[in-house]
Amino acid sequence: MKSFDVPIIYRSPLISAIKKKRKELDKLKKDFTPTLLDFGPVQIYLARHFGFCYGVENAIEIAFRTVDENPGRRIFLLSEMIHNPQVNADLLSHGITFLQDTYGKQLIPFEELKADDIVIIPAFGTTLEIEKRLNDIGIQTEKYNTTCPFVEKVWNRSEAIAKKSYTIIIHGKPGHEETRATFSHAASNAPSVVVKDMKQTIELAAYISGHKPASLFYEEFRGQHSAGFDVEKDLQRIGVVNQTTMLASDTQAIADYLKQVMIQHFKPDEKNIAERFADTRDTLCYATNDNQTAVTGMLDTDADIAIVAGGYNSSNTSHLVELCEEKLPTYYIDTSEKLISENEILHYNFHTKQELLTSHYLPQNKPARILITSGASCPDAVVESIIKKLISFYGEAKSVESIMQQL
Repeated sequence: MKSFDVPIIYRSPLISAIKKKRKELDKLKKDFTPTLLDFGPVQIYLARHFGFCYGVENAIEIAFRTVDENPGRRIFLLSEMIHNPQVNADLLSHGITFLQDTYGKQLIPFEELKADDIVIIPAFGTTLEIEKRLNDIGIQTEKYNTTCPFVEKVWNRSEAIAKKSYTIIIHGKPGHEETRATFSHAASNAPSVVVKDMKQTIELAAYISGHKPASLFYEEFRGQHSAGFDVEKDLQRIGVVNQTTMLASDTQAIADYLKQVMIQHFKPDEKNIAERFADTRDTLCYATNDNQTAVTGMLDTDADIAIVAGGYNSSNTSHLVELCEEKLPTYYIDTSEKLISENEILHYNFHTKQELLTSHYLPQNKPARILITSGASCPDAVVESIIKKLISFYGEAKSVESIMQQL
């Protein structure tokens, strides 16, 4: 796979050495057990896969190269490059200005843009409407489009099944940049509707089966369906795609459920199910899939707590937290600074959208066993800083340097 030129400040000598060794020993990526870093009084178990993915590194490289190659020109980012506070702060410090916030709220009016301005499209992609608006101003977005190829894969999958007259069901978070972009591309080719979870999927199924009157659909799915959506006509043939960072098991469960609903309601024979339900392969990106599977493998370890690092508005990171929470106490932090001391941690509850201050979070037994992973937009340097902060709370712990010598 291509290697990218990203700022050295995001790299970690420790994490790079670990990933290199694991890759050499497991080229086919079949081993999802964590890496044990034994510091003596504290044992760190690092997930097999975590951190920057292909799409994120590609976006970061393009953004910083754009700054270097265009001194004096106004450079804008359509919205956050990725969901990581450090990376976005670094881009702002290099003179890049955000046009919108992560929810699509306009920070700078498009009317203030000029044809010779540069607008970088983030890794999440953007809607066809926004792209056209920028092009109409005279801004050429192709050269500075950092849309992740795995997001584009979803768009291509949607277009392919749309050509076969299927309606597109998108499993994603309706307000997320990627879902908004995917919905725009899907809706340009076929009737489309977004479901955020299984609960909404069950409600959608009630319209397929006729158990709920079609008139209620437009209020219940307000803002989540394409213009002109006809409930009675457009739910007779469907296919499921997803926001690439959703839980793979959730997307699969939604697809399986809707497939059974189509079978029960329309009663096609086994050979003709494709008449009602598109055979779409999973559209989750490889990194999301690997990271989630690695967490599952990591959770087989008899550990005390888990720490998950990443931006608080990062969808893929929140799902890693979700997986860890099922097994043991989990703390979601974005920087090592949130490890205030050995007695206090400031961590994020993504369910309530609040930061919480928790005392006595570190296990008292020795060795303390801590699982660590991070989201696809979290720099490895952040993970290393978290490890160093943790071991600093144990006076007799081995140094990171001594552990590196053993790799």
